[in-house]
Amino acid sequence: MLRVGLTGGIGSGKSTVARLLADRGATIIDADRLAREVLEPGTDGLGEVVAAFGDDVLNADGTLNRAALAAKAFATEEARQTLNGITHPRIGRLTAERMAAAPEDGVVVHDIPLLVERDMAAAYHLVVVVHADAATRLHRLVTSRGMAEADARQRIAAQATDEQRRAVADVWLDNSGEVPDVTALWDRLVGFEKNVRTRTYASGRPVVVPYDERWPAQAKRVARRISLAAGGRHVEHIGSTSVPGLAAKDVLDFQLAVEDMGTADDLREALAQAGFPYVGPYEDTPRGDDGFWDKRLHAGADPGRRVNLHLRVPGAANWQWAVDFRDWLRHDAQAREEYANVKLELSRRFAADGDGFAYGDAKEPFMEAAVERIKAYRGGQAS
Repeated sequence: MLRVGLTGGIGSGKSTVARLLADRGATIIDADRLAREVLEPGTDGLGEVVAAFGDDVLNADGTLNRAALAAKAFATEEARQTLNGITHPRIGRLTAERMAAAPEDGVVVHDIPLLVERDMAAAYHLVVVVHADAATRLHRLVTSRGMAEADARQRIAAQATDEQRRAVADVWLDNSGEVPDVTALWDRLVGFEKNVRTRTYASGRPVVVPYDERWPAQAKRVARRISLAAGGRHVEHIGSTSVPGLAAKDVLDFQLAVEDMGTADDLREALAQAGFPYVGPYEDTPRGDDGFWDKRLHAGADPGRRVNLHLRVPGAANWQWAVDFRDWLRHDAQAREEYANVKLELSRRFAADGDGFAYGDAKEPFMEAAVERIKAYRGGQAS
């Protein structure tokens, strides 16, 4: 099962995107709909809301007057938190039940307005943010939903900012004008789900591209997912995509801190379920007199964001080498240029047959030659 978080500001049109995905076969779990269920007449949730906000939030027939509740709940931050404290635990339980009932080979889209505010992004395989500019959202709320302009502005202001949403967005869909086309997104989701289910990692040709300014933000999102799946363990962004200005394959490299290889093996299933299936055990190529370096290799299942994940012991030679090599390249402009030239040449050589492992092996002479230069860099940093 693939878990997709779908979010966006009020009036952005995320419900429209949810319907488009449902038409293609996605299972939709609508947080707003669940929020209504937990406050239906006769529920303990509605009883707590009345106790907290007063009888005047009820209609004459005993149903919830949502406009009256919203006017009170969004008037202050304290009132909003009170309402959230009543509804969120109940919505969470219903969500878990609906997730558990979804098909094992399904794409489950969780339509949730407060994904960013509740810091839930790392719990999903992918986060899709539907965006519309503030003026468009205000117009929709006033004309289509009949909200008072002041109330609409207040609701928009109470939610996450565009910058906060961009920080968690694996996919950003602009819905300010025409309805976005979700064909490419759906193809990605279907491929991602299959890879997660079959424990298959996404692969591709070793093509080197210019440095992408989006890589650090992408790496931060992926690292949080890895850490969550691994019980909060430390994740380090390494490799060429972690060096500003360096040309690289569009593949994010990470190393995950484990106590030993037994721990690494214990994490295998949790990482696979999170979208990082196991590739195999490897002995890193030795550099210097440290001998072979043990590690476990996982890789990302998302066809739209390739990832290599190395499980290593912090302080071991291979962990330290990855950090030192990265930091040396960040520091030394000449070394960056030399390494970029090596990578571009190897990319031309191996791109045709798509052999990423051969590409990696072919970089070893440069790595070996860099050992003494990195030692000198470390010595300079320590002095």
